[in-house]
Amino acid sequence: MKILTIQNRMGIGDTVLFLPYIKAISEKFNSPVDILVKESSKADQYLYNASYIDNIITLDRTKKYKSKHNGLFGSIRLIQDLKKYNFDKIFIFNSSLRFNIIARLSGVKEIYQYPLFKKKKQHITNTPRKFIKENLGIDIHEDPKIKVDKELIEKCVSKYNIDKNETNILLGIGGSGPTKRIPAEIFLKFMEKVSKFKKCKFFLATGKINEEQTILNKIINSKFNNKCIRLDHLSIKETLPIIKNCDVAICNDSSFSHLSAALEIKTITLMADTPLIYGNYNSNMVPIIPDNVEIVTHGTLGKDRINPDQIFDKLKEILS
Repeated sequence: MKILTIQNRMGIGDTVLFLPYIKAISEKFNSPVDILVKESSKADQYLYNASYIDNIITLDRTKKYKSKHNGLFGSIRLIQDLKKYNFDKIFIFNSSLRFNIIARLSGVKEIYQYPLFKKKKQHITNTPRKFIKENLGIDIHEDPKIKVDKELIEKCVSKYNIDKNETNILLGIGGSGPTKRIPAEIFLKFMEKVSKFKKCKFFLATGKINEEQTILNKIINSKFNNKCIRLDHLSIKETLPIIKNCDVAICNDSSFSHLSAALEIKTITLMADTPLIYGNYNSNMVPIIPDNVEIVTHGTLGKDRINPDQIFDKLKEILS
């Protein structure tokens, strides 16, 4: 049986979040499924070991004029691409009429989709849970999980001189927007506290854009330089086994918070300017919100009010 699932949100975190629902479809029909995702999801970097996923098909639809699947002609090209697979069923995790029409014109016999024209106020986890329950009769209450080869995990121990007698901490200091990036000074205050409590090594995960590099360099050029290993030169695939060797992760609301939690690493999520659900949907996530804030959401602008004392206290709880 050929089954396609469509998850057209932008980021890594969105794709990770939907993994339990994609896995449930595969298990229901006893068949691996194909997924249609945007290139920005970087799914090939962390789903190569997912036994329930067969092909990862790229949805080339961005703001760039020449993107393959943009506009009317892009839709026609996507229909032609999907026809090649002869899908029997398709599960569409959105309310788009465009994807409904594309599925029909691709010759798919059975189409399952969120209710059309009801995009507003869709809950990021409750909506797909309800979707799977109503269509397949399955209750999904499990964490997303990512697998990494044991051999790669073991190789990282020697390659990066990882001492299991130390506390190895991933610091996810990047972020998809400036309001999500916690200042370097807050991380440094936390590092000061934890270094007096435990012998530590810090693995710094971030991207290459200037603002993220500024935060990275402030930490690298601090007195903790000899305790830090920067990971910004590595691909996500290369980073995963390093994360798996960590005892705990402390991350902004970024791809690394989702990846580390899916690797079953306890992850302290620093929620400065995003709805809390993105930092607590996984049981491995321990969220921290800004001081003097009751509900964190878009527009909270609380990155300067994340308390390093709270981070340290949560870490002690995790390690105890």
